[in-house]
Amino acid sequence: MTQRKPEWLKINLVAGEKLATFKELKQTMRGKTLHTVCEEAKCPNIHECWANRTATFMILGDICTRACRFCAVKTGLPTELDLAEPERVAEAAEQMGLRHVVVTSVARDDLADGGASVFAETIRAIRRRLPFSTVEVLIPDFLGNWDALKVVMDAKPDVLNHNIEAVRRLSDRVRARAKYDRTLELLKRAKAMQPTIPTKSSLMIGVGETFEEILETMDDLRAVDVDIMTIGQYLQPTKKHLQVVKYYHPDEFARLKEEGMKRGFSHVESGPLVRSSYHAHEQANAAREAMTRV
Repeated sequence: MTQRKPEWLKINLVAGEKLATFKELKQTMRGKTLHTVCEEAKCPNIHECWANRTATFMILGDICTRACRFCAVKTGLPTELDLAEPERVAEAAEQMGLRHVVVTSVARDDLADGGASVFAETIRAIRRRLPFSTVEVLIPDFLGNWDALKVVMDAKPDVLNHNIEAVRRLSDRVRARAKYDRTLELLKRAKAMQPTIPTKSSLMIGVGETFEEILETMDDLRAVDVDIMTIGQYLQPTKKHLQVVKYYHPDEFARLKEEGMKRGFSHVESGPLVRSSYHAHEQANAAREAMTRV
């Protein structure tokens, strides 16, 4: 049975000066033939974020080798690797005047290193052009290739993000090829490789999990020292994707934020329209401040 969207899930569009900024960023992306996860994954916050000069670059093309049952990104056989892409991302970030740059990618299981070297070069290219900006990367699991993970960690992003996406019981149903325990292992190894770099993960709810399972996922993430957690409502992008089982009320998201903070996360972003990179700059600042206090 299809669930009806509640009133609190209304998406606010932008107007005036903010609309002009939105259009400017869109033109910048098109001019440099870049992709953003904001567009490809049909993010509900695209108008707000772009109007505030925040965008998440998606590297390694726009075709994913996986077909996760919640994601709107295209699936298929990727095109050749674009080795000039890191520099174009850095140019766009500089042109947009970003202070916090978020970079993610499609899954590229066809590449030996899963695209880790391109992530690393993108971090370095951004640092060359924007030495005072912070860089956050949202990476795939590289199919458990820890040498590939080390390539990314050696480039020293300011935040390392890898999403758990769903509770343990539903993980195999929601994600393609990704594994719950492999996600935890990746986050654990990333922290071991670079203990001073904050780690982050996101949980999508509304696909049939219980409240207790959400809390168990929080505990699992804290057990591997994850610093930042984001929790958002799953929205069905097309009729062929997973159906929404439940729409959580904003009060329930507020309670989840409290539960997360009680467990020791430095920051928890929790709300119906929250996505992994939503308010990413504020999340990174909160994590750094918490590490300074320790």
